Amino acid sequence: MLRRWRTLSLLLLSSLLPSFSLAGPAFENTAIVRTIELGGSLVHVSTTYAVKALEPGQTVYHVTFGKHEKEKTSWIEAKVKGQVKPLEITDLGERDVRDVHVFAVSLPRKLAINGTINLVLETIQTHATYPYPSYAAQADPQLLKYDTDLFVLSPYTTLVQRTKIKSSSSDIPSYSTPEGIDEFVGDASVTKSGATITYGPYHNVASSTNAEFLFKHQQPISAHYNHGHPVLEVMKLQRSVEISHWGSNLNIEDRFNLRNAGPLLRGHFSRLDYQSQNYFGRMAGHILSGLTLHLPAGLTNAYFYDLNGNVSTSHLRQTPSVPRGSKAIQHSILEMRPRYPLLGGWNYSFTLGFDTPLQDSVSWDAVNQRHIVGVPVMTHIPGSVVDEAEVKIILPEGATDIDVVTPFPALSSAILTHVSYLDTTGRPAVSLSYKDLTDKHTAMIYVSYKVPLSAHLKKPVAVGAAFMSLFMIGLVARRVDLRLHKA
Repeated sequence: MLRRWRTLSLLLLSSLLPSFSLAGPAFENTAIVRTIELGGSLVHVSTTYAVKALEPGQTVYHVTFGKHEKEKTSWIEAKVKGQVKPLEITDLGERDVRDVHVFAVSLPRKLAINGTINLVLETIQTHATYPYPSYAAQADPQLLKYDTDLFVLSPYTTLVQRTKIKSSSSDIPSYSTPEGIDEFVGDASVTKSGATITYGPYHNVASSTNAEFLFKHQQPISAHYNHGHPVLEVMKLQRSVEISHWGSNLNIEDRFNLRNAGPLLRGHFSRLDYQSQNYFGRMAGHILSGLTLHLPAGLTNAYFYDLNGNVSTSHLRQTPSVPRGSKAIQHSILEMRPRYPLLGGWNYSFTLGFDTPLQDSVSWDAVNQRHIVGVPVMTHIPGSVVDEAEVKIILPEGATDIDVVTPFPALSSAILTHVSYLDTTGRPAVSLSYKDLTDKHTAMIYVSYKVPLSAHLKKPVAVGAAFMSLFMIGLVARRVDLRLHKA
């Protein structure tokens, strides 16, 4: 039924929409190789384009995604193969053909006729897999399914195209076999070797971003595989960062609402079976028994608790602060076991907080007389996706001329007023919201601001005034005679 509706929709597109003509014959793909690394909540896709210029002076190369691939993609980066510096990517949106999304990649140099370059496009897809079957017993393996399109869309002719789907396990119960593509196939259309499924090579693939090609040749493919790790989603992350110049301290508090998105538990949970599986090292892949988190070096006063209180089943290995400018990378390691094992469909909410020295995060711009603070977007839980994130950076009271630089655009941003103890007018707070964050989004948010001397003195003046008021009240109270006198 799904295939029938897909055919009807593409037939309608072919009759109503013109061919995709954005890029023309400026390039030719001598080869496209797409490698899909299957996971749980995250799927890593690396696509290498071997490009040859057909016209002189070309500086922009276009890559295209289908509708579903664009919806699943939360992070994208393009580089020249073998180089570290990423290239500029511009989102052009949908062009000519509906459901075909276009990105423009700026090349590092102009290409002459027959000039070549190898581009590598790295993307991360979120919520791209799903449990299949959707229920599993406590001791059952965790089987997931991944769907994608057979052909990599491109506005240019492609001489050779290949797709490799790799799983962490060779246990792959089933995978799709393409149909109706004999004109592109030299040998077998799909092969399997160990944990890798290879589609292609497919030869002489014409420009695929037009309704005719999509209707005749594009088709869905899927892989059904065994995944031995929990499928983790942070449904909501609330990060609060408070800067204190008087205490020379930066406090970070994270509130996690964690969910295991693996197959739902069929039947009842058995603590005895769980302990037995744990003892013999036969834990089912869909059960989460512990977390290992990387926290900043030099942290102090760490705390972690859930709805029932302190999580004592945890161990923190602290490391000293790293001098600014040092290339050494150190982390404090937190090993934490939730209060109960997390099975498919189960949730666990907990709070993690700690202090770090202010000098590790805040620097002083003497030229512009501004403080600059760097705050990481989140504390990442390995293998997880963050569905929704709210980051709130609370600046010192009286901070002005606030400027925010984010590593990637936020869904929304605002400057609020946060009122805490010993505050008078309240503190300015930068609030940012994000969605579908991955390990590639663990970058820094930089906030610069000014704090005049009068603002620094506001708190001690307020505290002094409060104590003076208490003394005055006490002095007046001592002079009031509340005894009853005889008339």
